[in-house]
Amino acid sequence: MIDISTYEIWLVTGSQHLYGPETLKNVARHAEEIAKSLDGQNSILPQVKYKGVVKSPEETFEMAQNANRENKCIGLIFWMHTFSPAKMWIRALKTLQKPILHFHTQYNAEIPWSSIDMDFMNENQSAHGGREFGFMATSMNVGRKVVVGHWQNAQSIERIAVWSRVAAGWHALQNTKVARIGDNMREVAVTEGNKVEAQMKFGFSVNGYSINDLEQHVDGVSDAAVDTLVKEYKDSYKVVQGDSVLSALQDAAKIELGMRSFLTDGGFTAYTDTFENLGGLKQLPGIATQRLMADGYGFGAEGDWKTAAMLHSAKVMEQGLSGGTSFMEDYTYDFRDGRSRVLGSHMLEICPSIASGDVRCEVHPLGIGGKEDPVRLVFDVDAGPAINASLIDLGGRYRLIVNEVDAVAPDQELPKLPVARVLWDPKPNLEIAAQTWILAGGAHHTVFSKAIGTEYMEDFAEMAGIELVVIDEQTRTRDFKEKLRWNQVYYHLFES
Repeated sequence: MIDISTYEIWLVTGSQHLYGPETLKNVARHAEEIAKSLDGQNSILPQVKYKGVVKSPEETFEMAQNANRENKCIGLIFWMHTFSPAKMWIRALKTLQKPILHFHTQYNAEIPWSSIDMDFMNENQSAHGGREFGFMATSMNVGRKVVVGHWQNAQSIERIAVWSRVAAGWHALQNTKVARIGDNMREVAVTEGNKVEAQMKFGFSVNGYSINDLEQHVDGVSDAAVDTLVKEYKDSYKVVQGDSVLSALQDAAKIELGMRSFLTDGGFTAYTDTFENLGGLKQLPGIATQRLMADGYGFGAEGDWKTAAMLHSAKVMEQGLSGGTSFMEDYTYDFRDGRSRVLGSHMLEICPSIASGDVRCEVHPLGIGGKEDPVRLVFDVDAGPAINASLIDLGGRYRLIVNEVDAVAPDQELPKLPVARVLWDPKPNLEIAAQTWILAGGAHHTVFSKAIGTEYMEDFAEMAGIELVVIDEQTRTRDFKEKLRWNQVYYHLFES
């Protein structure tokens, strides 16, 4: 997993020479103090670096060029301490390739009623300096997040923390290599898409690999390494005993070690597979995929490379947060008057980062794929707020769909269901949520997260420059359909 604490967020402050050296000295001192304060916040994992006060078109352009060249820099916070004439930002904003957060704040929290004078007013002009910068960014159609509030305010800090994590996930996504092992599940539509266009839009690459490429790594795993990993399985999980369990565990361990070797050697941070193309593998990778996801790898079943890439990005965003994030699928419904719900699961591949209670290691028949009984981790999930997110290819543009949900405890035990699962109430209810999800073209595969929420996806869509539609407590079908129609017009005009 990428350690996002090694990344940098740059705080750049706008001003101008008009105010004289003493004022500029104070501006720099204030900006450096704010940067150090943000850098000291536990919720902001990337380092926040003070990068000076820019006062001219030449200085803003040089700053932008330096940010583009510095790979550790994943985003910039712009703050207009004084009035910063916005024409001096044009060249910089045209060339800057990193995400932007406009922090509309000021050094002082309150007006110093008894001492305020014109010197103070000239020095503390964020209230209209920020508006000047905002006009130019909007005129140039520059995507950014705007946070308004004092720099010591908890809500302001939290919104910056969210953006900084998303910037890390966006940076990771642009460097993601997805291995598509065994191509796509035959005849399935939503897991397909234009991989070249996706690389141009998001940065991640997707390339296909034969199952033979993976088998070479699996065949090279030693018996000693298998024995060590089987012991780890037994030490880490409650292994349900039965006939042939040891042999199945050994095969699963060999597959996991081979997959880790294949992914490491290829520099991959996300991958897909399909049960229709398993070659010489003795079982569909179950526990292997679950544990790889827990370590931060992105995964998509049946060749779903878009979900695999998005999951890796979300895994980077969620570092240090509780709740977990997983590949997910809406599997079956619990229709009832007043409280219909969704049981989410998959054949095997649900990440144990979302697990609660005992995590059991079990071996059961799969029923499809024609291979031996695979090993998988089986568990339930705690109640609490979560999201499902789906990235879809609409042929020429992308849409990110988010449904806010509440995970709930099952009414009864599920003793015969041999897979990890989570039950949730979609907002505003199942009927409207499923209806609008289908109207929006949402996939059956999602990124499910209890660690990150809608604001993360909103920031991601802004950075990527793609459409976002949210299904939440306020969603109504008629309004939602109209929004989709207006969005279609907007993106047709904007993208053309």
